[in-house]
Amino acid sequence: MFYKIIKDFFLKKIVTKRLLKQQSLLVQNKIVTLGVLVDETYFSNTPGLLDQLCLQGFHREQITVLVYKDRIKSKEEIAVPFVSLKNISWSGEINKPDVNDFITTPFDLLINYYDVNKYPLLLLSIASKATFKVGFESVDKRVNHFIIKAVVSQYEAFTFELVKYLKILNKI
Repeated sequence: MFYKIIKDFFLKKIVTKRLLKQQSLLVQNKIVTLGVLVDETYFSNTPGLLDQLCLQGFHREQITVLVYKDRIKSKEEIAVPFVSLKNISWSGEINKPDVNDFITTPFDLLINYYDVNKYPLLLLSIASKATFKVGFESVDKRVNHFIIKAVVSQYEAFTFELVKYLKILNKI
């Protein structure tokens, strides 16, 4: 418990510094590749979200998923790449190759599918090389380029709104 509080404190300082240095660079490219960062602590229907994205016109091969969980049970099996607080050091370094690959991949769109300000998730979002980032309104406004007002459990409404505005912005 105490360890988590101290680690969150240091991650908060790192995230704050990186947010101050971050510049809003918006590129007008069409969206081909998608990265989805999901907090499975509060949302457990990641396959449903991916199916809904596929129904909206994206191909499964275009989508890469990274799941964050606060706690991972010892016998729990997760089919997609995942990260937890244990994989992030006090200095903000990530010691898992799957997560580093996700961060360094230059996605055309990163969907930050979480609505709670957790510093490990914010750190991953900021460190991502994605050119366009979308998320919920309850998350720090400096992280995402585009914000959608929705509830996390209603992923159908979120994907519908996302595709609607991406068409308006001429991204798809």
